[in-house]
Amino acid sequence: MLKKSKWIWGSVAAVALVGLLAFFMFRGESGDEPRYLEIRAERGTISSTVATTGVVEPKNRLKIQSSIGGRVEEILVVEGQHVKKGEVLALLSSTERAALLDAARLQGKSEEAYWKKVYKETAIVAPLDGQVIVRSIDPGQAVTASDSLFVLSDYLIVKAYVDETDIGKVKVGQKAVIGLDAYPDIRVNGVVEHIYFESHLQNNVNIYNVDVIPERIPDVFRSGMSANINIVAAEKRQTLLLPIVALQNRNGKMVVMQKKRDAGQGVRYRVVKTGLQDEQHVEILEGLQDNAVVLLPDTTFVLPKKNGGANPFVPQRSRVKP
Repeated sequence: MLKKSKWIWGSVAAVALVGLLAFFMFRGESGDEPRYLEIRAERGTISSTVATTGVVEPKNRLKIQSSIGGRVEEILVVEGQHVKKGEVLALLSSTERAALLDAARLQGKSEEAYWKKVYKETAIVAPLDGQVIVRSIDPGQAVTASDSLFVLSDYLIVKAYVDETDIGKVKVGQKAVIGLDAYPDIRVNGVVEHIYFESHLQNNVNIYNVDVIPERIPDVFRSGMSANINIVAAEKRQTLLLPIVALQNRNGKMVVMQKKRDAGQGVRYRVVKTGLQDEQHVEILEGLQDNAVVLLPDTTFVLPKKNGGANPFVPQRSRVKP
């Protein structure tokens, strides 16, 4: 008898708990007014950018060849080294000098030394200030007048590939931010120096090359690296901004929600004129003043709608198919 009594009281408590939960959930679905968050329009900086990809490459890539055929005697530079115009990069013996020295070496060191002093090497000099980005030779190697000995770069730039739909937004002198796929944490500021006049077809899209000059060249920059470039097409400072989520499109017009001016509950929609937009904010040109309060739906706790889902605590009636 005692066990039966405990079972009955336990069942009553369970039914009461379910009923209480159902009461509060249904009351929340049918009786509560929508809740809103309040935010204010504030002034700040916003920019419109053209995002694209590109590659790091030399501004001027100069291949250095020898004027004679012969043998490499000495190399005086290494890859990555910065050189000045007129600096000696390597020393070569012409074919005749190499043959003469080989013959003199067989006659003794003094004979070889004499001909080395009389018959000087040919110097390969840098024609400009730059960086050695390729060294194609080793000491003792035989070369011809058509062989490439070194490749010099005056300085590295980034060549951006801009779609024809965006090229109208790009202008010489605009600022840009450069990132490298290999070093995602590095960001370098740059400026648009040149926009090419001829396009090329890439994946059935017309692409224009745009030269972006970095303000500085980090040591990790290498010719051929893939880059991500954001070109700042427009920028405004101290302009009125709102989060993008605060705006709605109603009947072809951009509107924001505000409290009704009277004491009654509800919201009103105010038409605004927008300007620049980035990933998070939009510029408000007309329709709001500084510190104007706008409303956002508070979706922190949203219960399922009756037409979108059933209350899990309430038994469902079986539906009869027509």
